[in-house]
Amino acid sequence: MSGTPTITLLRPEDAERRQRQAAGGFKRAGLTPGSVVVVATDGSVDALCAVLGAARSHLVPVLLNPSLTEREVHALLAQVEPAMVLTQASQVAALFDGKEQELAPHPLTRPIHFTSGTTGVPKAVTTGLQDERTAAAIVADEQELWRLGPGDRFLMCSPMHHTVAIRFAVTALSSGAELLFTSKFDAANTLQSLRTDQPTAAFMVPTHLQRILGSQDLGPDETFSSLRYLAHAGSSCPPSLKLAAMDRVGGEGILEFYGASEAQFAFCTQDEWLEHPGTVGRARSGRRLLIDPVDGGDGIGTIWCEVPEFARFSYLGNQEATDAAWRGPACTVGDLGELDSEGFLYLTGRRQDLIITGGVNVYPAEVEAGLSGVGGVTELCVFGVEDPTWGQKVCCAVVGGAEAIANLRQRAERDLAPHKRPKEYFELDALPMTSTGKVLRREVASLFGF
Repeated sequence: MSGTPTITLLRPEDAERRQRQAAGGFKRAGLTPGSVVVVATDGSVDALCAVLGAARSHLVPVLLNPSLTEREVHALLAQVEPAMVLTQASQVAALFDGKEQELAPHPLTRPIHFTSGTTGVPKAVTTGLQDERTAAAIVADEQELWRLGPGDRFLMCSPMHHTVAIRFAVTALSSGAELLFTSKFDAANTLQSLRTDQPTAAFMVPTHLQRILGSQDLGPDETFSSLRYLAHAGSSCPPSLKLAAMDRVGGEGILEFYGASEAQFAFCTQDEWLEHPGTVGRARSGRRLLIDPVDGGDGIGTIWCEVPEFARFSYLGNQEATDAAWRGPACTVGDLGELDSEGFLYLTGRRQDLIITGGVNVYPAEVEAGLSGVGGVTELCVFGVEDPTWGQKVCCAVVGGAEAIANLRQRAERDLAPHKRPKEYFELDALPMTSTGKVLRREVASLFGF
């Protein structure tokens, strides 16, 4: 993402006007109900309002990480067949020069986000276009949980191509709260905003928290007194970091939620976490958590969650994956966990092989597909290891020697987005495998002392 990181204050009335202008721009461009609009630009208030204006005017926005390579973007566009692709700020700005268009009260679809799969092929998560009653229920569900109002100012630190950014933006603006929109996270800018903009609520991933609390500019006894809560999610938060954050935030303190691009499952207050260390909370309102035990798991199993009808999703053009994700009213994203006697959920394993680095999901199979066919490489295995800054970091074990590793680095720079590129490469004579030839990915990390 290019440009100087900024934090912009967006008031609800200004957001409404800009969304209407953007909708008018889409109409002038000839887009019709159901048309797909891809937004793959750096984060900005204009881009946010364009996305929300599209979703409120019967269009289907698709959000892509602007750091994806041309090859990666091309593969995703083939899945959604867009009528318009916005990759430049100037293209977005052109939407706002003209007549405003009437909008539905709420977004009529959740923007499509891509979530990687164990096959290495990203899947497009979609709700399709909804009626206004369903749209209102989705917004009300979030408003009930986060309790924002006209007196609030919400600091949003996650990039726009993350589902959480759109969810919180819609919740804040529809509740009459002001939004502090972050174009790109920067610890110094965010710390200054906490001091001067006086947000009353905020969202960060653990990596953001770590960078702020580790800032040399942060006073030893400094607190963020304007916040009544700070929410986090996206990756595992070390207990020491969470406790340190609690010392800086008053009010309700540190809140946590657990979910995915597909659906939201659990919520945890600060008091609940202190009483049940390590939990990600209990089922959100209108939901029920279930565990499908695995053999020998001793209570551990695949996490399923019964969700309201308005929370249904599917994978665009992938009925097989959609069917696998649903069992009646319950859905799963493949994570493993266990429930205690009071219904508190504890995660014991993320989706098979998933690496969560800086709050961003990376699947080894997708990285391996991007690195396939590199000269000198006999075999490779991508895996994640714990990292104090990122939560996890992407690593790659290679059979092929130093020259092969050099070739892999060059390919990764060319074809993979920065968050997918292995941070470390390790040489092996052979990869550990099962008798059927399947790589034992978890054993690979242990070979290097992880």
